[in-house]
Amino acid sequence: MRSLVIGPLLTALAVGTALAVYPSQTITFAGGEAGPVAFSGRDHGQPCSRCHNQQTFPLMQQGEVTITMAAIDKGRLCGSCHNGRQAFASPNNCQRCHQSQ
Repeated sequence: MRSLVIGPLLTALAVGTALAVYPSQTITFAGGEAGPVAFSGRDHGQPCSRCHNQQTFPLMQQGEVTITMAAIDKGRLCGSCHNGRQAFASPNNCQRCHQSQ
């Protein structure tokens, strides 16, 4: 009986962990006209739930949430931290996220 509970629990944990961005990983987003955006696990050392919640990024799959600079500049999405208090502010810091093409 105990293995019937532990087995599925371990599987769920392994699947959930596979979606994480580890410190050694970087995910690249298209980034539009400003160039691609590199999301570094090393630079974003927060628990996943810090951003992946109902208020910020409710969906975990890349491409399921449309990220715009207008939303970021209004304090939504990445802008919920990149506001000049918790992390550098997004306005006038394009090159800090957008990589030259």
